Amino acid sequence: MAKTKARTKAKVAFAPRAPARKGRSAKAAYRTLAVEIRNGVALVALARPDVHNAFDETLIAELTHALVALDADAAVRAVVLLGHGRTFCAGADLNWMRKMAGYGRAENVADAMALATMLKTLAQMRKPTIARVHGATYGGGVGLVACCDVAVAAIEATFALSEAKLGLIPATIGPYVVEAIGARAARRYFLTAERFDAAEAYRIGLVHDIVPQEALDERINELLGALLVAGPAAQAESKALIRAVANRPIDDAVIADTAQRIAAVRASAEGREGVAAFLDKRAPAWVPATLQKR
Repeated sequence: MAKTKARTKAKVAFAPRAPARKGRSAKAAYRTLAVEIRNGVALVALARPDVHNAFDETLIAELTHALVALDADAAVRAVVLLGHGRTFCAGADLNWMRKMAGYGRAENVADAMALATMLKTLAQMRKPTIARVHGATYGGGVGLVACCDVAVAAIEATFALSEAKLGLIPATIGPYVVEAIGARAARRYFLTAERFDAAEAYRIGLVHDIVPQEALDERINELLGALLVAGPAAQAESKALIRAVANRPIDDAVIADTAQRIAAVRASAEGREGVAAFLDKRAPAWVPATLQKR
């Protein structure tokens, strides 16, 4: 993987044992995104570096479209969300916000629902998602990080839930951020809108790992290596399981549901293949050839 400096386009390539072959671009032509698929990994880059990858209605619509398409693409095993330029994502575009201020209530609700739908689409993807965080990550950008399954940040990254400074609230991102950092930390950072560093983001649970900027892609490659040797259907079912049991009492209904889930997975084609491969001391069929032990 090529090292990435803060002022250049981020590059993530999954090639643990051999140089990556040139990736294929997504079929759709996007104005605000750069989407490429390399070795089963979709790299989805926010590509508005001139405005710090801030999102407007176009980026929201395009990101929603891209995520839906990638989730349906059997060739894609994982998705990495990243940003071009010096910033991961500065939140909402100021010109877009100025335009929204002139909307009526119905238009504002529809616009907010588009953003809420994009966040839900990211959070509920069946495929594993990784946020590659560098530079400034503010407002809605923090929401994108919270929606991803795994988040890795450069030590130099900074964060802020800055909405209150503008007389706004982090509403659509709120459920995902509170789930990530907890209500107690949310009380502080939603209300103060203060900036915090990567170490604090790690402490409160917003990101899973923090590494030097030059080691960011290497760490993400390690995580991708782990993701690609696990069963894709098992990963999707694991994500569904988490949503089904999180913040619920462990009652008879939950216990019965978990029994039904493991019974179905055991009898699935992937479940049978995984157990057979383990007993035969071979790699399961879903493991890429580059990751199989020789």
